[in-house]
Amino acid sequence: MKKLFWFVIAGGSGFAVDAGVTLLLIAYTSAGPFIARIFAIATAMLFTWLVNRHVTFGKSDRRVLHEGFLYAFVGVVAALINYGIYALLLLRNPDLQPFIALFLSSLSAMAFSYLGYSRFVFRRREGG
Repeated sequence: MKKLFWFVIAGGSGFAVDAGVTLLLIAYTSAGPFIARIFAIATAMLFTWLVNRHVTFGKSDRRVLHEGFLYAFVGVVAALINYGIYALLLLRNPDLQPFIALFLSSLSAMAFSYLGYSRFVFRRREGG
């Protein structure tokens, strides 16, 4: 339960990073909501890896590059799910605010991320 609590904290903080970067890029650059979100997801993924590695799950027994690669793999799949739902919501509902699409799509990828990170990335091997 403690891991789930910290995962939600990490995810909520990652969401704030994602939303902040998305909205800042939309407001202060020529990037539209689709391009801005790509950079925001990458930034949030790096942030959440650090939080999950040091607080939520602890370091795995893998080398940091291997762990980072696995985290990125799970994160990219989750991001594709997240981005796909985000884009679908905006394309099907042109009047929908990007923040609402971002919120709904982020929730949709959360369960996948938790299972992937806890069972695949930060899992400690038995007897190793």
